[in-house]
Amino acid sequence: MEWGEGGTRVLSAQMRPRCEAMQAAAGPWAFFWMFWVSLTQLQFVSALLFNEVKYITTLEDLQNIENALKGKANIAFSYVRAIGTPEHRAVMEAAFVYGNTYQFVLTTEIALLESIGMEDIKYAHLYFFHCKEVLDLTQQCRRTLMGQPLTTVDIYRFIKSMEAPLLTEVAEDPQQVSTVHLQLGLPLVFIVSQQATYEADRRTAEWIAWRLLGKAGVLLLLRDSLEVDIPQQANVVFKREEGMPVEFLVLHDVDLVISYVENNTYIEETREDEADDMEGPDMGMQDDEVAESVYGDRKRQLPLELTVELTGETFNATVMASDSIVLFYAGWQAVSMAFLHSYVNLAVKLKGTPAMLLTRINCADWPDVCTKQNVTEYPVVKMYKEGENPVTYSGMLGTEDLLKFIQLISCPVNITSIQEAEEYLSGELYKDLISYSGVSVLGLFSPTMTTAQEDFTEAGKYLKGCVITGIYSEEDVLILSNKYTATLPALLLARHKESQPEITVENLPTYIRLQKPLLILFSDGIINPEYQKAILTLVKRRNTWIQKNTPVGRRILQAYFEVLPPLPVLVVVNLHSGGQVFAFPSDQGITEQNLLLWLNKLEAGLESHITILSAQEWKPPLPAYDFLRMMDAAASQHPTRKGPECMKETDIQENDKQPEDKSAVRKERIEL
Repeated sequence: MEWGEGGTRVLSAQMRPRCEAMQAAAGPWAFFWMFWVSLTQLQFVSALLFNEVKYITTLEDLQNIENALKGKANIAFSYVRAIGTPEHRAVMEAAFVYGNTYQFVLTTEIALLESIGMEDIKYAHLYFFHCKEVLDLTQQCRRTLMGQPLTTVDIYRFIKSMEAPLLTEVAEDPQQVSTVHLQLGLPLVFIVSQQATYEADRRTAEWIAWRLLGKAGVLLLLRDSLEVDIPQQANVVFKREEGMPVEFLVLHDVDLVISYVENNTYIEETREDEADDMEGPDMGMQDDEVAESVYGDRKRQLPLELTVELTGETFNATVMASDSIVLFYAGWQAVSMAFLHSYVNLAVKLKGTPAMLLTRINCADWPDVCTKQNVTEYPVVKMYKEGENPVTYSGMLGTEDLLKFIQLISCPVNITSIQEAEEYLSGELYKDLISYSGVSVLGLFSPTMTTAQEDFTEAGKYLKGCVITGIYSEEDVLILSNKYTATLPALLLARHKESQPEITVENLPTYIRLQKPLLILFSDGIINPEYQKAILTLVKRRNTWIQKNTPVGRRILQAYFEVLPPLPVLVVVNLHSGGQVFAFPSDQGITEQNLLLWLNKLEAGLESHITILSAQEWKPPLPAYDFLRMMDAAASQHPTRKGPECMKETDIQENDKQPEDKSAVRKERIEL
C-alpha cells in the first residue's frame, strides 16, 4: 500500500495487476477478490492509524496518557488477546471513525488489565475513560466498561451511548419520549421526581445513570409538570423499546433498579450468547486467513536471534557499516507478523553463508526511523548497499521469492573476458544462481558506447533480484557479436533450463495482460512423459500453461464443466474475446500432432465451445472498497516513474501477433 497526497493511494503499483487479474477472471476467482478486499481494508485502516492508536504495555504508560488528556479529551482503552484478531480489527475500525474525537489506546498485556482492577480477563474488553471533564489532575478519570463483545457494531453503539447526555430532564408522557438510546437498542429508565424531593432525586438519578452508562438511558421525570397520570406509588418507569407500553415500577433501592434493568435487557443476554460462540477458548476462524495464521502461531518461538534487531540509535550505523537487508514491520499488524515467519525462515536458510546482513526494525516502536526511510506500508523489505540508493523488494511475501531476490541482488555483474562471457552464457559462471533464474541476460557494448551502457546498467538495477544480468564492454567484444551475429549494442539471452510454466497467483496477472487465449493443461501434478514432450514442443510455438490439481484448479474446472472430468484435461480459454471455453477431445491422446490439428480447427472456427464464461463484472461491494479507482485517480494527479516489473523467465512466451478484436462473435477464429 502506498499513499499519495490526501491519503488517496492505498495499493502499491506492483499489486495493481493482481487486483485487475482477479477481477478479470470472474467467477472462479470471486472468492479470492473477497479475501483481498478484506485483507486490504485491514491493512488500509492499520497503516492510517499507525500514529493514532497508542499501544502500551505498562500501567505507567496508561497513567501518563490519562494525565496528559485530563480536561482535553476522553480515552477509549481496549485490551485484545492478540493482534490481528476480530476484536483488534473492530477496535481499529472504530479508531478510524472516532480517532479525531477520542484517544484510542490498545494493549495485549493481561497484567495491565489486572492492575486496573479487572478480574475476568477471559475476553477482550474496552473501557471508556471520561477525562475531558476532569480539571483536577489529582482526580482519576471515571471509567465505563463496555459490556458487549468487541464487534464493530457494538463498539459503535457503546461510543454513541457515551456521547449521549448522562441525564435528561423531561416533563412529558414517557410513552412519547424517544432518545438516541432507543435507536441504539437500549432501554430507557425514568426516575420519577417531584418538587419537594427534586435535589435528592436528581442525585439518585445521576448515580444510577453512571451505573447504567452504556446499558440504558436515564431520565428524570418531573411528576408535577405532567399532564398524564402516573400511579402514586410508582417511582420508576421502564421503557424497553420504541412502541412498547411502559412499565410502572416501585423500586426503593438503587441496586434494585440496576438489577431490574440488567435482567430485563434482552440485548445483554443475546450478546453474551453470541460472545460465547465467537470468543470461545479456540477463538474459531479469524476474519481473514492471515489473522488466523498469526493467531494460530502465537505461541511458536521464532529464532529471532538470526536477524539483527535495529533501533533508532543503531539503524544508521548498521546499514552504513555493511550491506544490509532491512525488514520494516509493525508488531500489531497481522500481515507483518505472518511475513516475519517467512523472514526468519530465510535467515535459517542463509545461516552460515556470506550473504547480506539480515536485520529488522519494528515501526511500532520506531516510527520516526520508518518515516525517514519513506516506509508508509507494512511489511516492506529494503536492500541497503554503500554508495547506492536503497532497493525496495516488490515480490511475493514468501521465503523462496525473497531468497531469490537476495541471491540475485548483485546483478548486473561485469564480465571481463571472452572466456568468462561464454561461461556466463552457458550457466557455468554463476551456476549457483541458475536455480533462482533460468535466464541470463548479457549486454554487449563497445567501450565507446557509454550512454548505452548506462541505460543497460539502469535497467539492470530495476531488474535486481529478478534475473541474472551481466555486461561486457571490452575491446574484443566484436568476437562475441560476430559469433552470435548480433549488431552492437546487443542483448544476448541464454535460457539454461526448459520448463513448462505453471499458473500461480504471482504470474496470472502477466498472462491475462497479454489479452490472448490461454491454453491450459489441468493435471494431478504427475504428467505422462509423452504428454510432457508434446507440450514442451508446443511451448516453443504457443502460449501453454499448467494448472495442477489444487482447490483453485478444481474450482475453475467446475466453472468449465458440469461434471468434473478425469485428469489431465487440456482447455483453451478465450477470456478477452467472448469468454468461450474449448476442451481437447477426451478420446484423443495428447500428442504433438493431435494438439496441432485441434488448435488449427480452433483457429478456423470449426470447434464448438463447452461453455461461455459470464461477462459479469466483479465490482467491489461498496464504492469505498474501489481501490483500483482510487489508484487511477492518484496516478493521474501524481504520475511517477516506475521500473519494469520483475517476472520469471517463463512468465511471458514471446508472441508477435496483435491482440484480438474484442468485439468478435462467438464463432470467430481463435488465434493462438
